[in-house]
Amino acid sequence: MAQVEIKINGRDYRIACEDGQESHLSSLARYLDEKVGELVGEVGQIGDTSLMVMAGLLVTDELSDLRIELEEVRNQAARETQSVIDNTEDKLAAQIDGLAARIEKIAGALATN
Repeated sequence: MAQVEIKINGRDYRIACEDGQESHLSSLARYLDEKVGELVGEVGQIGDTSLMVMAGLLVTDELSDLRIELEEVRNQAARETQSVIDNTEDKLAAQIDGLAARIEKIAGALATN
């Protein structure tokens, strides 16, 4: 198991992670540190615990918004896909009807001969 040194709000932390995830964890830590830094700029140094909770809530709020947006995109894609399917089915049904009419016409012509 790998270990990564991260820094949040000027404090160093050693975090364990799966091998190969070090870069990803470091990136997440930088993002969290940016959020904490924004909060420090707005409310000052109010304590690590409060800052971490507030930063966690900000990140969770962002995640919530992204989940809602993703669901909307998925729903729109599903509606568009269904519309394409419905349109294709309508076109195929019309073509089948046309072919059936031609077959009936040919069968009628053969029956009279």
